[in-house]
Amino acid sequence: MRLKPGRPDLANYAARFDVPSAVDDAPLTVTWAGVTTMLVDDGVSALMTDGFFSRPPLAAVGLGRIAPSAERIDDGLARLGVHRTDQVEAVLPVHTHYDHAMDSAVVAQRTGARIVGGRSAAHVGIGGGLLQDRVTVAATGESVTLGAYDVTLIETGHCPPDRFPGAITAPVTPPVKASAYKCGEAWSTLVRHRPSDRRLLIVGSAGFVAGALAGHRAEVVYLGVGQLGVQPQRYLVDYWTETVRTVGARRVVLTHWDDFFRPLSKPLRALPYAADDLDVSMRVLGALAAEDGVALHLPTLWQRADPWN
Repeated sequence: MRLKPGRPDLANYAARFDVPSAVDDAPLTVTWAGVTTMLVDDGVSALMTDGFFSRPPLAAVGLGRIAPSAERIDDGLARLGVHRTDQVEAVLPVHTHYDHAMDSAVVAQRTGARIVGGRSAAHVGIGGGLLQDRVTVAATGESVTLGAYDVTLIETGHCPPDRFPGAITAPVTPPVKASAYKCGEAWSTLVRHRPSDRRLLIVGSAGFVAGALAGHRAEVVYLGVGQLGVQPQRYLVDYWTETVRTVGARRVVLTHWDDFFRPLSKPLRALPYAADDLDVSMRVLGALAAEDGVALHLPTLWQRADPWN
């Protein structure tokens, strides 16, 4: 934690909230719901990353025990337009810190989905009440077919510092301390929608492994920037190179910059300078995007977007 007071002003980046909206017959859309929760949907079936809607306050996270909020989860699913129990093929936690995976099992139960991830995610799912046949343990680099989607999870690490490192080795049954949600496997998630051949890369944590994404392609990247603004500039350049440049993306949408101690019913705000510095991330990544001719955006909450348009 740093001593710098205040937080970035999102009004300075108003022009960046311009991801193209989806038309009714768009073959594939992405709807962002804070942090790295996203619904990838073709109108028939969908995938969801994380499914984190509860967003407990800082005092509860730091001093108490935390658990999913059924009310906030149900509200979030309704805002996303998820109403059918056969609508979501899978919930894909990008890693298993609480701000990604805490709600995953409840979301899977509500939507009829399975959890697909590493062994740590499996323990979250089982601890949250899912049966074993609703949990799939993926191997890094192997494609998994989920409805109309081919999904490849590639382990690429967590941005430093990882405050709760290590694997989850036993079922996690909330309420628990936030530290029970250890990082586990941190994935870069590659999604190919077979009917349209649209490709998407989702990097939930601003971590990378050199060369891990070599040979993969995606037109669009949803790029996590949590804690990125407090890294050395060289790290930001390498992160951009190992993700956006490696997969040949032409559009990048930045995620995981919002203050996740604040409920989604209130206006979003950036994480405070004590935890991150979105101003630095925007300055450095903006320059890299301009250099590469890549469109750079911030997502709008609940907007059904077509980033391929």
